[in-house]
Amino acid sequence: MGLELVIFTAAILFGIFIYWRESQANKLYQFFNKIFNSKELQMQPEDKKGFVFKQPLLPRLVYVIGFFLLTGLVIQFLSPFEIFTSYNGISAFASISVGTILGTYLANFVLKSGKVIEEKSDSLGDVVKETIEKGKDIIEDIKNKDTDLEPEKEIEELTEKQGKSARERLKDKGYLK
Repeated sequence: MGLELVIFTAAILFGIFIYWRESQANKLYQFFNKIFNSKELQMQPEDKKGFVFKQPLLPRLVYVIGFFLLTGLVIQFLSPFEIFTSYNGISAFASISVGTILGTYLANFVLKSGKVIEEKSDSLGDVVKETIEKGKDIIEDIKNKDTDLEPEKEIEELTEKQGKSARERLKDKGYLK
């Protein structure tokens, strides 16, 4: 269980790294796009889409699992490690696949939130200043509140402002004796 946790954590970091690299440049995806697509269907040079960057879940899942499947098959046939014939190998394969997908979504969240913070940094400063001013006003109101009145006097003042009580109004209408 400890090794799977280490693999899962490393896979999350690997997914973050892959997503970040593809957000910077997507030359490998453009290369495969030029090979597999006709001239009309090829992506534009300014398009940033990659294997995991700006992809929906299913294509991202296919690319990541395909990459790890090919890597696992190469390791299976070129080394003495038997990845796909044991429970631990299959468990590690699942952990690394899910961790990488999770890492790409985590990187997506971090990159998007960083862009939003950069865009709204000026307005955030204004909001913080307004909140501080409102807080100061509330504290001053609390300090300046008249605490000289006793609760009994406050109740008497409220009843005087309201006029007759509900009981008195019902008696006036004849509903109570």
